[in-house]
Amino acid sequence: YKDVARKIEKMHILMAEGGVEKGDKIAICGRNSSHWGVAFLATVTYGAVAVPILHEFTPEVVHNIVNHSDAKFMFVGDAVWPTLDAEQMPALQGIILVNDFSLLVSRSEKLTYAREHLNEMFGKKYPKNFRIEHIHYEHESSPDQLAIINYTSGSTGLSKGVMLPFRSLLSNVEFAKEVINLKPGSSVVSMLPMAHMYGMAFEFLYEFCQGLHIYFLTRVPSPKIIFQAFADVKPHIVIAVPLIIEKIIKKAVLPKLQTPTMKILLKVPIINDKIKASVRQKVIEAFGGRFYEVIVGGAAFNQDVEKFLRMIDFPYTVGYGMTECGPIICYEDWKRFKMASCGKAAPRMEVKVLSPDPENIVGEIVCRGANVMLGYYKNEEATREAIDAEGWLHTGDLGVIDAEGNITIKGRSKNMLLSASGQNIYPEEIEDKLNNLHLVSESIIIQKRDKLVALIHPDYDEAGDMPEEELKQVMQTNVQELNTMIPHYSQISRFVIMKDEFEKTPKKSIKRFLYQNAAD
Repeated sequence: YKDVARKIEKMHILMAEGGVEKGDKIAICGRNSSHWGVAFLATVTYGAVAVPILHEFTPEVVHNIVNHSDAKFMFVGDAVWPTLDAEQMPALQGIILVNDFSLLVSRSEKLTYAREHLNEMFGKKYPKNFRIEHIHYEHESSPDQLAIINYTSGSTGLSKGVMLPFRSLLSNVEFAKEVINLKPGSSVVSMLPMAHMYGMAFEFLYEFCQGLHIYFLTRVPSPKIIFQAFADVKPHIVIAVPLIIEKIIKKAVLPKLQTPTMKILLKVPIINDKIKASVRQKVIEAFGGRFYEVIVGGAAFNQDVEKFLRMIDFPYTVGYGMTECGPIICYEDWKRFKMASCGKAAPRMEVKVLSPDPENIVGEIVCRGANVMLGYYKNEEATREAIDAEGWLHTGDLGVIDAEGNITIKGRSKNMLLSASGQNIYPEEIEDKLNNLHLVSESIIIQKRDKLVALIHPDYDEAGDMPEEELKQVMQTNVQELNTMIPHYSQISRFVIMKDEFEKTPKKSIKRFLYQNAAD
């Protein structure tokens, strides 16, 4: 913590010399690391506004977010920097490499001088020593003061900058303290992107405030790497997205239970309980063996996997949230959690379902409370659409609520998909690009076994008498071209040619739900 405080102080010197004023925006784009955390903490303690950007976004999208957010300063990781072009981000006064805080680009002599003489300037500021009494972050911050602008998606047309105030960050950290309540010195593995509010709040901010040890996964979280991390770190809490849990269960556990002998043994009551206890122990060990619970969030959970976890009495719970709430909306402890739901309204939040009969008839989920955003940056129209006059945030998700207040989500009206490593994927954005390519009339992107599949209806009028094999080759080329335009986590793995036009609603929207199994 002393090292972090010293680094924060040095970053404050660079920000001041680089002309950053309180309220200015600072972009952070790179893989998870302790220095990413330092850059973020230095930004908010200075009184500036952090703009975390997913490092998987395409260079064009990163440039657009930096410019749209009016960022004055940028911290960037070594994997991202070679793909970017400083000329495309003319308002930045300085660009700093997150890995070692070296100066990559300076548009100010004072900043260049400060970086070259940073230790000397730090020494002059604290001539004798640097102690706890020297640390004052004196900017006045009201609960509604803007802390973070988090961009929800990666294309210029659809990208919205969610403005989260300090009260949202504080309420999410307090929530974690109330429900998780781990002791200082406990361990956690940070594997969700820190630029995503789920990872930021529950694998970094809460842990940092509570005095936990954070282990950063600096590689893509494949099951093998995650297993190794769990075995080494033995985390006290596991925060994950469904696909990670599903992969671990489906690859490592379920196959062993599908044998004929095991199926018979599971039907014998006493042996059955013993087997379940032994399976439960193996699954717990796979996650490191000393965690309180596994919190799953970010997307719908596979029902077969959930039934299996419930059968063996595994300590898991499913939460619900969105970037606009920084992120938590609903949660329940695993001991009281109702299967297939996503918990009850979190502390300081109200949740209701807009329906004539919210227990039985699906309606839109709305919420209000301390966690809710201020609105979308420079987009008053979208803000008015999202937050009504009484302060209710319209989530766009559909669900029901029971008498105890448990919310069960029945559909995502936004059609959002989630990658295996926790990034949001918005199929409409990919379809938009694909529909502009050669001989594509219309398309739908669906998810199959955590891979994205493009269903393509070709423009047969334009194709004329083109042989089928040739048409397939055109589409193959299209998909290859499409994959160069989008982040790697939203890459298309294969395509299926659909002979007939997609069925549509009176409003001419494609009836997506009819095509979820079209690629089987």
